[in-house]
Amino acid sequence: MSDTTAPLTPATDSPSVPTGGRRARIALRGLQVILALFYGIASALPKLIAHPSASEAFDTLGWGSAGMYTIGALELAGAVALLVPVLQSVAAIGLAALMVGAFVVQVTVFDGQNVATPLVLLVPLALIAWTRRESNAGLLRLARRRG
Repeated sequence: MSDTTAPLTPATDSPSVPTGGRRARIALRGLQVILALFYGIASALPKLIAHPSASEAFDTLGWGSAGMYTIGALELAGAVALLVPVLQSVAAIGLAALMVGAFVVQVTVFDGQNVATPLVLLVPLALIAWTRRESNAGLLRLARRRG
């Protein structure tokens, strides 16, 4: 039997294995780790340590330090949740919502100065939210069991 006509092994027949296979799962997990590092270190950390650049931006918005710390905490929570299997889809949705807000702020307050950043980040977040959507069912089961 040739390689092209070989029967599928049980591991690849399983409905729990995504059609993209092992490499796609590894690539997606790598993307989640990279985004988690970005949101945790490059985005949340400057807000949480009140870096002057973050403080100035939030002062310009009129949100002050409370808004800065709130957004920083949400980004850090999303970064951590991207790495927790049962929370990964919800985390991607939450971070995507933050990016929609960031886009609106960039356009309305900062004259579109860094408008591309939230748009670029929306694409991988949407991919993660969609491909990891089965984790939402697990989260729902967990919530019902505890409720």
